[in-house]
Amino acid sequence: MAKVIPEGWREMTAVGAAQRELETLAVLADGLPEDYTVYHGVHWTRIQHGFALVGEIDFAIVSPAGKLLLIEQKSGFLNETPEGLVKVYASKEKLVASQMVRSADALHQRLRLFCPDTQFSVDSLLFCPDYTVKQPGSAGIAPERIVDAKRRDYLVHIIKSILPASEPLNPQTAKLHRFLGDQLNLVPEVNAVVGQAKTLYTRLSGGLTQWARQIECEPFRLRVIGTAGSGKTQLALAVFRDALAAGRRPLYVCYNRPLADHVALIAPPGGEVATYHQLADRIFRQSGQVPDFRQPGAFARLEDFFTGYVPDEDGLFDEIIIDEGQDFEPQWKDNLLKLQRLPGRAWWLEDPMQNLYGRPPIELPGWVAIRSETNYRSPQDILDHLNRLLPAGQGVETGSPLTGSEVEIITYDDPADLIAQTKRAITQSIAAGFKRDMIALVTYRGREKSLLIAHDQLGPYPLRKFTGNYDLLGNPVFSDGDVLLESVYRFKGQAAPCVIFTEIDFEVLDELVLRKLFVGVTRATIKLILIVSERAARNLIERLSDSFNEAV
Repeated sequence: MAKVIPEGWREMTAVGAAQRELETLAVLADGLPEDYTVYHGVHWTRIQHGFALVGEIDFAIVSPAGKLLLIEQKSGFLNETPEGLVKVYASKEKLVASQMVRSADALHQRLRLFCPDTQFSVDSLLFCPDYTVKQPGSAGIAPERIVDAKRRDYLVHIIKSILPASEPLNPQTAKLHRFLGDQLNLVPEVNAVVGQAKTLYTRLSGGLTQWARQIECEPFRLRVIGTAGSGKTQLALAVFRDALAAGRRPLYVCYNRPLADHVALIAPPGGEVATYHQLADRIFRQSGQVPDFRQPGAFARLEDFFTGYVPDEDGLFDEIIIDEGQDFEPQWKDNLLKLQRLPGRAWWLEDPMQNLYGRPPIELPGWVAIRSETNYRSPQDILDHLNRLLPAGQGVETGSPLTGSEVEIITYDDPADLIAQTKRAITQSIAAGFKRDMIALVTYRGREKSLLIAHDQLGPYPLRKFTGNYDLLGNPVFSDGDVLLESVYRFKGQAAPCVIFTEIDFEVLDELVLRKLFVGVTRATIKLILIVSERAARNLIERLSDSFNEAV
């Protein structure tokens, strides 16, 4: 079995082209002898200043003699044109031969700089496992260096014929390995790591889901105080499913409309999912009345109606799950619990650090309380920065093994500079490998005060943002765009692989500012970029420096 660098690839899951390349990697690892080494770019790439430098090289194989073979894999269909083989990417076409030549030349140049006194044999091969090349002579690549669908079962044999083990050993082979390992500075590649990080978070944070559901108390009233990324939403969904499986009628209620919309999409049918005001609206309409939200005070009148509402048997629930409890008013709690069919079961999920509205803590006398202070969702680097901002005793425990995701702080001077720096951050994130739908542009300001919300596009990037309207089924309507733009208030309860937390501006680093920073920072599952005003940056840097000095 060949030596594979980096390790850990067999534990990975991926889709699409990445999955096909993992399959090829298994063939290479199992088929080549142990004195061959396979360096792979399936889920690893070199990142420098946000730009990937490895190019299109998928596999680099080093023979026992120190010869190097670069393999470019093209899964799916190819086009044969007069200019040569072409791979279609969305609306673009790229000549395969040109890609291979550019990648090989770039690597060869760096290798010569690294080992100026040594000549290495560098060869290239195209592997297209799904396509049979009909006219190899016009492909732009030497026919003997093409392994297509017709010859894919002979891939290992062909590689060994190009890299025979019996050749004399190049005395500088150790330098070649050092170049491919150390010089390439391997770090996880985004597309595959995003899926892996989500799987890892689901598994690790599942502990709360498991042990919280094992608790028994009578009456069942359980308060779960869990930090961001501890698995509260997973727990809520598991409880919702348990209730349906047991023949109980569940109700899930939260404060934030985007979170309710998200849960409604993934929760099984049979129960009720709503925000507090959505639920009040539905009950109000069931009573034969229609609220007019165009009139001032409409929400207050809706709340008054809910307070005076007396449910009948059809309006009761067996399992009530209240999420984002830190954002609820005391009267809202009473209004929800009167919907409980006795003895029933009630869950209260909250995180005091995500209280962005300054609401007083809800009193729940007689409830059993449990705490979960571990964030499994955000990488260690992000939480390290966050903990240095938080007061002593309020830090978040790190549960994720992910590291190597440096937090970037970009400052801006004025509104024009804010726009420019935000566009730059999006470009930088895409260059680092994040797809546009993996990026969330989260503004520190609310929708009414944000400068960015007024923009439909930033440079070449159309923005996907809530229009303020809902369709006939009550679903929120978003503008057409690639990069999501949300306020920190609306994005609470959600997450994204890459979070650009922008429009951060404050004069004093007080408790409310820390809470908003806490919410925004903990939305990132892989990468975090902060775009901060000059005065806010001075506050942050001073606090980070003080925390560092205290630790020392």
